[in-house]
Amino acid sequence: MAIEGSSTEARQPRIRLGMVGGGAGAFIGAVHRIAARLDDQYELVAGALSSTPEKSVASGRELGLDPQRCYGSFKEMAIREAKLKNGIEAVAIVTPNHVHFEAAREFLKRGIHVICDKPLTSTLSDARKLKKLAEESEALFVLTHNYTGYPMVRQAREMVANGELGTIRLVQMEYPQDWLTEAVEQTGSKQAEWRTDPARSGAGGSTGDIGTHAYNLGCFVSGLELEELSADLDSFVPGRKLDDNAHVLMRFKEKDGARAKGMLWCSQVAPGHENGLKVRVYGTKGGIEWVQADPNYLWYTPFGEPKRLITRNGAGAGAAAARVSRVPSGHPEGYLEGFANIYTEAARAIFAKRSGQKVDPAVLYPTVDDGLKGMVFVDACVQSSKKNGAWVKV
Repeated sequence: MAIEGSSTEARQPRIRLGMVGGGAGAFIGAVHRIAARLDDQYELVAGALSSTPEKSVASGRELGLDPQRCYGSFKEMAIREAKLKNGIEAVAIVTPNHVHFEAAREFLKRGIHVICDKPLTSTLSDARKLKKLAEESEALFVLTHNYTGYPMVRQAREMVANGELGTIRLVQMEYPQDWLTEAVEQTGSKQAEWRTDPARSGAGGSTGDIGTHAYNLGCFVSGLELEELSADLDSFVPGRKLDDNAHVLMRFKEKDGARAKGMLWCSQVAPGHENGLKVRVYGTKGGIEWVQADPNYLWYTPFGEPKRLITRNGAGAGAAAARVSRVPSGHPEGYLEGFANIYTEAARAIFAKRSGQKVDPAVLYPTVDDGLKGMVFVDACVQSSKKNGAWVKV
């Protein structure tokens, strides 16, 4: 169970956490705060929550923070907190994409652990620089590809790794939404404005925002690495500067003597889809299917046999799912709990680092490498689409 941990974890004080972004009106900031507190491993003590000192203090007051630890900029926060006796040990970066690199840099170089929202950065160049910085720092870097924290996603990954599907042949990933079907970015929607702005979002629209999630999930479950892709990106809404729909064909690197193929569809203009993340993996011995809307269920079909339903903590579920579950089978766990699992896995690694111990090999969270792969994916999609879907090696 994620909340139990080891006796070492139980004795240690909560991790002192700061936050960059996530002030008033920010959806993802509240999600990160809930995720950080769910298993009682963190305490939010400081923040550079908004773009101005006044807004940051106002947002901090709402969260019960000391006004003296509500900063007008992430750089000011990093410098001061690094000098405090009880300064922050970790920081959550929950800003638009273009801020990720500079913010992470300031904390990493001061030895403060970074928990960053995805995608990694807004440009591939910055992603490569950030990877180098993370490797040179003594601090941990965690990327919140939160869907990898779901118990039945861990179950699926474990089944693939154990060979229950045989040699993998096909990976199907999709993530359709409909909230950008109209030009809501022109109506004052804060969330839509920055996500459709190349200066803040980067070169990818739907590919960067949700395509990276689907891509990361497919690779996480299948254990495969992408070799090349062919992409067709569209901006269906007139005047929109970034893609709002993408179809991507994939060829994976050879594994177990075979080269698997994949298909990814991400869209933010698909009416009827609220958050339709789905992954399907097919091998020589069987197939699996996981749908984010029903996260406690994993469908498994051994070839030539009836389809089977594996439930979270139910019959047939393994240890990988159990260690990130909180409640008995039949009680639903979902988005917030999956997100919290990433924070708790990060906490386990931070506690180990505090104590000078090795991190338990079972601890699993997305890293800067996963973030760089996501940015390489987005860049390759944009390149391919500009060349009329030409195959691009990654």
